[in-house]
Formats: sequence, structure tokens, C-alpha cells
Amino acid sequence: MDLVLEPGGNGEKTVLVYRALRAAIVDGRLPAGHRLPPTRALATDLGVSRGSVTTAYERLGAEGYLVARVGSGTYVAAVCAAPGPRRAPADPLRPRAPWRPRPTSHGQATPRYDFRTGIPDAALFPFDTWRRLVAAEIRLGAHSPAHYASPAGHPALRAAIARYLGVSRSLTATADDLVITNGTQHALDLIARVLLRPGDMVAVEDPGYPAARLLFESHGCRVTGVPVDDEGLVVTALPAGCRLVYTTPSHQFPLGGAMSLARRRELLDWARRRAVAVVEDDYDSEFRFQARPLEPLHSLDTAGRVLYAGTFSKSMLPSVRTGFVLVPPGLRDAVAAARQLGDGYGPPPVQAALARFVEDGQLARHVRRAGREYARRHALISAALSGLPELTVLPSAAGLHVTAQLRGGASATPVIAACAAAGLAVEDLADYCYTTSQAGFVFGFGATDPALIGEGLAIFADRLARHAR
Repeated sequence: MDLVLEPGGNGEKTVLVYRALRAAIVDGRLPAGHRLPPTRALATDLGVSRGSVTTAYERLGAEGYLVARVGSGTYVAAVCAAPGPRRAPADPLRPRAPWRPRPTSHGQATPRYDFRTGIPDAALFPFDTWRRLVAAEIRLGAHSPAHYASPAGHPALRAAIARYLGVSRSLTATADDLVITNGTQHALDLIARVLLRPGDMVAVEDPGYPAARLLFESHGCRVTGVPVDDEGLVVTALPAGCRLVYTTPSHQFPLGGAMSLARRRELLDWARRRAVAVVEDDYDSEFRFQARPLEPLHSLDTAGRVLYAGTFSKSMLPSVRTGFVLVPPGLRDAVAAARQLGDGYGPPPVQAALARFVEDGQLARHVRRAGREYARRHALISAALSGLPELTVLPSAAGLHVTAQLRGGASATPVIAACAAAGLAVEDLADYCYTTSQAGFVFGFGATDPALIGEGLAIFADRLARHAR
């Protein structure tokens, strides 16, 4: 217990000890039931006589703040003065506008019918295998735990990811091309730091991923929304003077479509002619249910304009907190330096365990097993929503969500509120719009209890029909 005695000159030490203890009890720093140290120990800590502490204890006991128990010690009384209201301290510091608080559903109680996006099913993950790999790396201690690691990431993990991308996404990459990050959002932050200045223009898909837009805004960039059609981001709508384009071509978020090959080539040609960087966010294309994936922008890029960002938050778990970015040669050192100045580097044991998880084929096996289950949920939800006359279900062949537009232009907000009252969480398509306006629903199915999908969809259909009436 740390107590600070107020400066008292030659004042009575007993009074100073009494005041310090009483203040700690009244403002709640010493809660009810807390056992105080023996008088001799506290006297030694405070540099006063034992008699001063004993007298202070006795006085507080007489006033009802302390209770002495024979053979046990001295405790804060169960019933004593409750902490009074504190006056708010002066708060002259204010954040810049981009840092205003924003609502989030993460960290809150899990709804019974959980159709939130971006959450994989933890029950499908091979925890025993992962736990064994991480424990082995910690136990071996072979990665110099007393020394700092490379900001670019564990070499074995970078090499394993490069090989995995070659097989799973037809990407040609080496370990030197990769920088390990704490996820896609971290990758975007590093890219913004090394490429963008305040005032630079960044183009994002609209509707699109809000966290990307907000991150670029936090760096002082001017962000403009670009519409999306059936073939993906509309290249002809990209603004002149743009410095960077952020896109999700493999599985557009949140509409779900894939950018056509012709549109991919058009975007790359546009970026080459204008010396613009393109960030390709491939956040969940591991899970595909119908067509084979088109070549990534990175594979088609011959001018070195594309930075390819990926994450293990969907293919594994968000708590793994690991992603990566494929960086053109001219930016590698800068991106690694930006990470070193930020958080230094990621946890070597986790990165080493992940390298083994990938190299041993565990990741590929997990993706296949989970993919079969997600395909079943995707088909079930798509079929159920397609049967509702109020909705138009948008086609999607990958990922962990399905989007349905609301016909007639009515707002989806009342339906979402009615669902929430019934314990069902579904997301509003309008929340992903920037300058456009679209009404609809985004159904994530990674976190949904399979046994409750039918029941949850029935509740949604009922609330939707009531709103339509």
C-alpha cells in the first residue's frame, strides 16, 4: 500500500498518517474489506514511528472506518462513508477531429442471433494444434527473447507466407517482399505513413470498408468515394490528382462482387499512367464457394504500383493479430522502418508458431474444413433471403457475408432496431456508404451458431414483413 503524507513541516506525524489513510478509504482506493498492513510494516514504509501508525489506526477504528479482528489484522470497515462526487478536472486538451469516439459492437455482449460481419467461427479453429505450436516456441526460447526482433517480421513466417500465396493465390513473391503486420488495418497505417502527406487525395470504394477511409482521414488525407458497379470499382470515376486507390477486388466489401478482369486491367493502366499507388485488400478470399478466383491485381501489375495486404483474422482468428503486406522494392525499407518506429515488431513466438502452422499444411487444411461449413451457411442464408420479396440478394462467391438490398428505397434502420430488440444483430448497408446512399442489410455468418441460423432468419423475416406492412 502506497500512501503519500502531505507536507507537514514539523506537524504531528500521527495526524498526517490518519489523514492519508482516511482519504484513501473515503475515495475508494482502500475498498471495504481490504486488509491493512501491520503497524510496524506501515511505519517502516512511511518512515514514521510505530506509535504514530497505531494511534492513527485506533482513531480510524473509533470513527468506524477500520475494524480490528483479533488474530487476523485490521480491515477497512464494510460500512463507511461512500466516495463523494469528484469535481471533473480541467481538460484543456482536445483530439483532432478524426479521433472523435466511434461506436463499435466489438467487446460487447454477444447477441443470440449473431449476423455481424468480420468474425470467423472460433469453434472451427484447431486450438489444440495452435496451442501446441505456440507453447513449443515459447518453451524452446530459440528466438532470442532477450533481444529485439526484425520489424519486417520473423524470416521463417515471411518465407512460409510467400510460398503459401504462390500456391493459394498464384502470387509470385519472396520473403523479402513481405512485411508482417498486426493485420490489414496496421498495414494501411504503415502504407499511409510512408506514401501520403496531409492533404493528399485517396480514393476508396463507396460503399466500402469504413475503417480504411477513417484511417486515411486520420492521416490528414482528403478521401473521396468512388462508386462500385457489377464489375467493381468504376475506374472512370476516379478523380484527377489522386495519390492512392484502396480497393477490395477479390470480394468487394460489402457488396460482395469480384472485380472483372477487364476492370482490373483498366485500373492498373490508369494507375501506371498517373503514377498512383493501389492498395489491394484481400481480406477473406480464402473462402470461395463458386467460381475460381481471378488473378490478384498484384499478379497483373507490371509497373510496381500495387501493395497487396492480407490478414489471418478471417482464415484463423482475430486474436492472432497477424497480417502482411507485399511491398514493392522501393518501399520495403521504408515500411519496415515505419513499423520499427511504431510498435517495433510482432511477438516472435507467435510468428514462429504461425510459420510452422502454414508450412505444415495446417492452415490449408483448416481453410478447407472451415470453407465447407461456411459454404453451407452461405447457401442457407442466400436461399432464405432470396425468398423474401422485400429484398434483392447480391451475388457473391466468397467471404463470410451476404448482402441484400432493400427494395423501394426505405431505410433499413427500423428493421435492424426491431431485430436488435429480439436479440438479433445484423448490419445496415447504409453504414458502409460514404457519399452514396443504399438501403439494405449485410449478414455475416462466421460468428453465427449454425443451430440458430434458421430461427434467426425467421425472426428477421418477421420483422422485415412487419415493417413492410
